[in-house]
Amino acid sequence: MPGIVLHTSASRGEADHGWLYSRHTFSFANYYNPERIHFGALRVLNDDVVEAGMGFGTHPHDNMEIVSIPLEGDLEHKDSMGNVAVIRHGDVQVMSAGAGITHSEYNKNSGKPVKFLQIWVFPNKRNVTPRYDQITLNPADRINRFQQILSPDPDDAGVWIHQDAWFHLAKPENGITLDYTIKKDGNGVYAFVLSGEVSIEGHALTARDGIGIYDTDKITVAAKSDGAEVLLMEVPMEF
Repeated sequence: MPGIVLHTSASRGEADHGWLYSRHTFSFANYYNPERIHFGALRVLNDDVVEAGMGFGTHPHDNMEIVSIPLEGDLEHKDSMGNVAVIRHGDVQVMSAGAGITHSEYNKNSGKPVKFLQIWVFPNKRNVTPRYDQITLNPADRINRFQQILSPDPDDAGVWIHQDAWFHLAKPENGITLDYTIKKDGNGVYAFVLSGEVSIEGHALTARDGIGIYDTDKITVAAKSDGAEVLLMEVPMEF
């Protein structure tokens, strides 16, 4: 039998800073739950809303793979490597913090918030040269199939990180069932429901619920409503 951890949307940590509203799947900042430190190499899954004209000032990171997935609005990025970029819905951004970087993120929109996922993954190499990249995806490529958005291979689809991890997005239409096969022995999958209703390994999930599954070689995702979208994050359980 596979191992399963279930995290409902309402059970997540919460932080309201006025300019920033965030829900934390795993312990982060002032939210601490000893039973929710990480899922394998997946350390942080933050569901952030940044108000118009606001943002994160310059701050440091090191030895972490940081992935940002915008869900609504535009987010401006600046970093100590000289990168200045705007990421939008449909983009995926990655930073290998490695030996150390500083960066800032701002919502430059005047009238609407930015919503994005901030994801941290423990790397398999320390003190690497910091790196930045972003890509624009075609949302049509995830309808009724898994669209790869991240892998360990720079020559594969999506962005890449220093870890044996694979991320996929899927938008199965109501009634469609998709099977996902684990790519590396010892890895598990954390599934995060972005919208709609799905069943994963027999568990009914709705928007912003999460489920981690390990000790298995595949998982099944079935859409139970229109507008379902799921993010799958395959990561090593030991690292």
